[in-house]
Amino acid sequence: MEDNKKLSKKKAYFVPIIIMIFMGIILFLPAGTLKFWQAWIYWIGFSAVTFFIAAYFLKKSPELLSRRMKYGEKNTTKKAPAIFNLFFIGYFIPGIDFRFHWSNVPVWIVIASNIIVLLGYIFIIFVFNENSYAFTIIQVEKKQQVISTGPYSIVRHPMYLGMLMLLLFTPFALGSYWAVIPFLLSVPMNVFRIKSEEEVLLKELPGYKDYCLRTRYRLIPLIW
Repeated sequence: MEDNKKLSKKKAYFVPIIIMIFMGIILFLPAGTLKFWQAWIYWIGFSAVTFFIAAYFLKKSPELLSRRMKYGEKNTTKKAPAIFNLFFIGYFIPGIDFRFHWSNVPVWIVIASNIIVLLGYIFIIFVFNENSYAFTIIQVEKKQQVISTGPYSIVRHPMYLGMLMLLLFTPFALGSYWAVIPFLLSVPMNVFRIKSEEEVLLKELPGYKDYCLRTRYRLIPLIW
């Protein structure tokens, strides 16, 4: 039993380390230099919050971390159009932009955008804290219940709201106007996922239909 706990702890920290390394390569390799200061601000903030999530939920809700490490969607055959996933190209563009000086994003916009990115990431932590079943695999598990408190009392899919805050302000945080173009694909991607997720939840999660009647908006209050 002790060995399993140790293995679980190692895995919980191993994944954030891999994500940090991968993110660093994506940001700095296209730039061809470590002088990409916007990337340092972004990477340090992103890494700090990622490590905090691992440490906090390893202690508070290890089952959430276990779910977050699952891949693949079980309960829906719908897949988002592949073109939506091209938003990921947006992470490569800022480094190239920095190398060739395509954009001239003011420092205050870079700083403000990094703050919004961190707020979006922290908001996702609050969502996880409220709902341990909040993850991107679309499925309903045994004993899962409708969560209608905290951010879920405002919109039905607050995790995606936090993700969009993080993704849409990432280009500006990294000092690139050109990266905005691919990152805009994250909007239809998340809208598609929300609609697919709701089809499953309405069909398989008891009480979700009543929750939808009480909480009208899916993503943005008063809009959608």
